[in-house]
Amino acid sequence: MSGLLRRLLALWVRFKIRPEDARERLAGRSLPLCYVLERRSLTDLAVLQLATRALGLPRPDRPLASAAGSLGGSFYLTQPRSFWSTRPDRRPPPQLAQMLRALRADPEADFLLVPAAVFWGRAPQREDSWLKLLLVEDWVLATRVRKFLQVLFNGRDALVELDEPLSLRALVGDELGGALRGRRVARALRALYARRRAVRIGPDLSHRRTIVNEVLRTRAVRAAITQEMRGRALTRRKALLRARGYALEIAANYSHAFVRFMEYALSRLWNRLYDGVELGHLATLEAVAEGNEIIYVPCHRSHMDYLLLGYAIYVQGYAVPHTAAGVNLNLPVVGRFLRKGGAFFIRRTFKGNALYTVVLMKYLATIMARGHSLEYFIEGGRSRTGRLLQPKTGMLAMTVRSYLKEPRRPVVFVPVYFGYERLVEGRTYVSELSGAPKEKESVLGLLRSWRVLRERFGKVYVNLGEPIALEGLLDAREPAWRTQHFDDDTKSPWVGGAVDELAQRIMRNINSAAAVTPINLIAMTLLAMPRQGLPEADLARQLELYRALLEACPYGDRVTLTTLSGPEMIEYGIALRQVTREAHTLGDIVRMSESAAVLSTYFRNNILHLFALPSLIACVFVSNAQVSTWDIRRLAGRIYPYIAAELFLRWEEAELPGVIEAVLKALAAHGLIEPEPSMDGWTRAPPASPQAMQLALLAQATVQTIERYYIVVAQLVQAGSGTLDEATLTQRCQLAAQRMTLLYGLNSPEFFDRSLIENFIGLLRARNVIRAGEGGRLEFDEVLIAVAQDAQFVLSEQLRHSILQVMHA
Repeated sequence: MSGLLRRLLALWVRFKIRPEDARERLAGRSLPLCYVLERRSLTDLAVLQLATRALGLPRPDRPLASAAGSLGGSFYLTQPRSFWSTRPDRRPPPQLAQMLRALRADPEADFLLVPAAVFWGRAPQREDSWLKLLLVEDWVLATRVRKFLQVLFNGRDALVELDEPLSLRALVGDELGGALRGRRVARALRALYARRRAVRIGPDLSHRRTIVNEVLRTRAVRAAITQEMRGRALTRRKALLRARGYALEIAANYSHAFVRFMEYALSRLWNRLYDGVELGHLATLEAVAEGNEIIYVPCHRSHMDYLLLGYAIYVQGYAVPHTAAGVNLNLPVVGRFLRKGGAFFIRRTFKGNALYTVVLMKYLATIMARGHSLEYFIEGGRSRTGRLLQPKTGMLAMTVRSYLKEPRRPVVFVPVYFGYERLVEGRTYVSELSGAPKEKESVLGLLRSWRVLRERFGKVYVNLGEPIALEGLLDAREPAWRTQHFDDDTKSPWVGGAVDELAQRIMRNINSAAAVTPINLIAMTLLAMPRQGLPEADLARQLELYRALLEACPYGDRVTLTTLSGPEMIEYGIALRQVTREAHTLGDIVRMSESAAVLSTYFRNNILHLFALPSLIACVFVSNAQVSTWDIRRLAGRIYPYIAAELFLRWEEAELPGVIEAVLKALAAHGLIEPEPSMDGWTRAPPASPQAMQLALLAQATVQTIERYYIVVAQLVQAGSGTLDEATLTQRCQLAAQRMTLLYGLNSPEFFDRSLIENFIGLLRARNVIRAGEGGRLEFDEVLIAVAQDAQFVLSEQLRHSILQVMHA
């Protein structure tokens, strides 16, 4: 019977074997191999036999010789109690008891147990029909009918996984008891299978109501309900119903079948919208997926982010994370579908609502304890400028505190960078950046957005950044944290500092995994021109310079860079309708329209941090033909802390001299500057040379940032120490920046962004350059005066006069 079943399955079933080096791991072992299957299934055993035959490994149906007699080459860890029952029998398998007797009979004997699993409908990177979606692999013990249907509909899409062999003698230890040791081995194997299944299809989340009830039974929630009763004069029933309402408002309703369906639907959607979705640095996930609680912390560029990360990792064979979404997306019908895909909803603000806060924290703790990965956007909302926003640490703090209270599984944060070449919300962002109010999400708005399916949006890049292990960060901040007791009332000052450090590291690691596309480089080049146009030959030369600089001075080993040449990048930009070509007798001109220029600042800002230091050094040569290396280091060192905080740059200040040296050499290698030994410095390229224009264009990338800093410093110096308070200074600077934008046609809405101005003023205070004096008025000394005087090295006289003229007006 088994031979006939195996031959029939060989005609229909197609499977992949993981890991790819399974044969090298298992072949040539001196000890006998015994395969272990989690659940009784003749079908799974037959597929395992096909897989081992394909790999040239010992087959599961061969006998094993031992001191206790002949043993089978495989056994099931769990099987039904009877032919008609689906209730699992969790007693140690008889084969395992025989093996233990063999070990007792022969002290030198041992067996290698090979945990094997067959997943139906879960092979990665496959797309299937809708009929297969209801029969995907899950945590339920399959009936014979369901197994038949799984083979029928998902038989071409199977995954066979062979784990690292385990020594049976090592599992039982030194003492070889009877059933007790058998239960110990079975328990260890079940735990291993649970981890493997969680990695492949996500952990068993049971029913949504089960999780909600588990949250409501926690001591912290019960205490919060009691407090709610006292504080708001509610009956216990009303307070409990309020807590339950909060939990139901938050909780996801994850469905494996729905996720499988969405894989099919999203594959169709991405093929229609994009030219491809590229997941970078997948090895990162392979290294940390098993045994850790994974928390994905992406940047937030678009509403598509919610779907893209889950899709990208799911098709690679990993579980979809539970994703934190704003309650504004809990729309009729749409919200229900998002919940089934793993979304849980949180309010934008819940300050002062202690009961909601506790319910949310305990929901997160429950999900983490069950082993499900999480995803939340550390910036809080979508960036409208393309820069990373300052991190919101609320969810991070909840995660860290939940872990400190119950450190069950190591927590690893995986930063994620999203890189788009066009945005589905592009028109909306342009209107919002131009002053229009944010459009509220609605079902009608979602339906109207379907017309974008007729457009082409280029490629999407999903790059995984350097993971951050929470335990390592906590060890560095507080080595004795494991010996401390944490509960809901514990207030440890160092925890807040650890959360802030974690947030900054996440942001830096996101930027260190940037994807540089042709659209980014085109935007950066053309926005440096007054009318956003360049001769095609000059544009191609500048694009290739930027690519060469990133190759010569790599920002990090996770930055991905386009391989297209300059002319190919231009053709690509024209194909995506980001730029146009205008014919001219002396050579074609490539330019972007005024409306396209506003949105192009978004794509320039995506990679601005990669060119921050080269551009800053180029600024020094705008007004100076020759500059000493000492002056370059001094000026860069003075400005770097502020740009580093704004753009989340990766280098510490102590690393700066070495980085500056590498950038100077790279600029010299391309002829933009030349060494000047007589003054231990550098000379810029001759004014009429192409290299001089390239240097000037490179400088424009950070000129506007330095201009904004100069506006703040000049306002303070002009008013005098102890004259302006912070609110007045911020308002004056924002008005001056807005006026400059109107007068000089700057296509950069973030130039007068109030939050950027406030952050710079905050940094000046943090570094003690300015101080709050009597009545909150800002005081300063000669340090700020020196900063203002240094502006002449990096800003041209014309720019400084323009700023001062606007301020006087």
